[in-house]
Amino acid sequence: MDMPLAHLDRPFDYLVSAADDEAAQPGVRVKVRFAGQQVGGFLLARVESSDHGGRLAYLERVVSPERVLDPEILRLARAVADRYAGNLADVLRLAVPPRHARVESQTERSATAPDPVPAESPSPDPVRAESPSPDTVRAESPSPESTSSEPTSSEPDSAESTSSESTSSEPDSAESTSSGLDSAESISSGLDSAESILLESGSSVLDSPEPISPGSALSESTSPGRASSGAGDASPAEGPVEPGAASRQPISPLGAGRWETGRIREPAAGGWDSYAAGPAYLRALRDARPARAVWSALPGEDWPARIAEAAAATVRGGRGVVIVVADARDLDRVDRALTAVLGDGLHVALNAALGPSERYRRFLAAARGRVPVVVGTRAAMWAPVPDVGLVVIWDDGDDLHAEPRAPYPHARDVLLTRARLADCAALVGGFARTGEGQLLLETRWAREIVADRAVLRGRSPAITPTGDDLQMARDSGAAVARLPSVAWQAAKQALQAGAPVLVQVPRRGYLPSVACIECRTPARCPHCSGPLGLHGARDVPVCHWCGRASADYQCPNCRDRRLRASVIGAKRTAEELGRAFPGFPVRTSGREQVLTDVPGEPAVVVSTPGAEPLAEGGFGAVLLLDTWALLSRADLRAAEETMRRWLNAAALARPAHEGGRVVVVADGSLAPVQALLRWDPGWFAARELAERRDLGFPPAARMASVTGQAAAVAELLSLAHLPDGAEVLGPVPAADEQERMLLRVTRSRAADLAHALHEAAGVRSARKAALPVRIQVDPADLF
Repeated sequence: MDMPLAHLDRPFDYLVSAADDEAAQPGVRVKVRFAGQQVGGFLLARVESSDHGGRLAYLERVVSPERVLDPEILRLARAVADRYAGNLADVLRLAVPPRHARVESQTERSATAPDPVPAESPSPDPVRAESPSPDTVRAESPSPESTSSEPTSSEPDSAESTSSESTSSEPDSAESTSSGLDSAESISSGLDSAESILLESGSSVLDSPEPISPGSALSESTSPGRASSGAGDASPAEGPVEPGAASRQPISPLGAGRWETGRIREPAAGGWDSYAAGPAYLRALRDARPARAVWSALPGEDWPARIAEAAAATVRGGRGVVIVVADARDLDRVDRALTAVLGDGLHVALNAALGPSERYRRFLAAARGRVPVVVGTRAAMWAPVPDVGLVVIWDDGDDLHAEPRAPYPHARDVLLTRARLADCAALVGGFARTGEGQLLLETRWAREIVADRAVLRGRSPAITPTGDDLQMARDSGAAVARLPSVAWQAAKQALQAGAPVLVQVPRRGYLPSVACIECRTPARCPHCSGPLGLHGARDVPVCHWCGRASADYQCPNCRDRRLRASVIGAKRTAEELGRAFPGFPVRTSGREQVLTDVPGEPAVVVSTPGAEPLAEGGFGAVLLLDTWALLSRADLRAAEETMRRWLNAAALARPAHEGGRVVVVADGSLAPVQALLRWDPGWFAARELAERRDLGFPPAARMASVTGQAAAVAELLSLAHLPDGAEVLGPVPAADEQERMLLRVTRSRAADLAHALHEAAGVRSARKAALPVRIQVDPADLF
């Protein structure tokens, strides 16, 4: 049931009347009565009898016969809820979109479409009918209120008969109502400790210690179809095996005519064959093998086309694909690439910009098995693609992949968990590499797809720093100049050659921060003490917090009224570059207006990170300015995020043999600059991961934050039975006069920590605690 009560986070039993017998199938939406209120829910399973000894209530009604909750998505949702110490209801709210009755009636189920939830087939999944009967069901209700088969009570005692969303805390109840998983350890993320993510024998084409050459044959130890997930397939080090996995039947490797594949285009030359393991990876996808890889894309790579070709290979193997990108611009590019490679009718794109009805229509197309490929932004990670064979995430370091709603899952972790549960392939791609991606390689859960250095040198632009000894000897002011002479010359040469120039500036706006010109004291609002800034050359200072103008600002320290720029934004940069390069157009790309592409004509494009447009033929020069603003941030991932933003911008430049140049205004001795000069994101990610391992930071360790009023945080921690070795760090101040505590454990105890926090939250909700506490596992911001 969709209620925020952690102590009722488990399935509940209801009776089914004869009138609802046909429509009440696993996966449909239902209405139930709980604690005197009618709420919505999902029917999880049909069983002959209930273990509950008390009186059971009947389902109020079946909302729709449409099976919108796929058993695979239910298993995934349960795993994600347990990994992030959350409620299943919160996860299902993210996974299943709201119903639109008109869309359901307009899109009738095709007679030839495969049924994603066969009611008669044997399965360990609770959403599939184990023993269809008009007598008893287990329902999962997505509605904020409590519902009970005994309407007079909503306490945990009576909750046995009509459970809601998560597994019961008692072992007996957990065995009868869990989503096919033995324990919290067995549903930990694909990024859990090395002990829990060891590969199965022959489970991946990339699992051998030796590098894979393009012409190498695939391992003979893996069957051409989907490998069975029975207990005999798992190595002893892998831990618990999903119950009933041995009963699964392998599928046909070619899909037996599920979808029309005759129009699928073959991979283009110079694409995946530019990578040593690229052709072998595509063969593994065609053979429906669970090949898992971390892909470092080449500079200038047409990565949407490569992803589309990987999806095409998977569809040829008869399996589905889920692709997740960070934003709408990337989604449009991948959407076009999929249409070019697959043809029409084999994929749908899920975008937040779509209306609710159109989004639900496309969701139903995937749920009914009419399309094998779904691409979208963060929410697409839950797409009910039938028999998923490949999950893809591009640029997993982008903060847009982190879900801002409880239980705050990250798209990368959700997709990797889905790959493990579904025994399918996974592809984590990007120009940069995160610490989590490097951990996958070091624990051998995935293998690396990179190009040879000779190929890389032929595709990379010429990259130059401005703070090394050579540049200092040529230009003594390079260390303090915002636009050193080497950067100015690179831009001038590119413009004279008829190529566009990209200038990346970390800050948007005009002058986001100003200070006293005399004593350098930062200018702050006299009303709320917020920072002052300028929106234009002729504007007065305005507070970023309260929005009040301070036309008569006077420095409280020296009484001077004059201001100078502390931080320069993209608009002011464009103004300065317009004076530096007269006769050439200057355009900006940022939050107010994001450019998708620009023609291959001489022009200057000033962009904030993430808003860089594509240029026809590539940019002749890319200038990375104000690098100190990125590198000096007080954030655990400051260097990693800087590396990602630099590589994403530098990848838009032309190759060096075509005149492409990248100038980074930073000291060449810094580790991120060194990695950029060599275009070696793997080396930098390994270095970052080693440092975090020494310091005990994620992803080498698992951390959780507990935020709320001091009394509420103290109460939750006193109730939590933290695992042995757990470190409690804090408290530290948080927003809105709250405090924050950090908990740290080793990766092997991650499931124990999540279980302890969820159990403590359940005790507080049973006591009807008034003060809320927010629990986040591996939060994006630690400081």
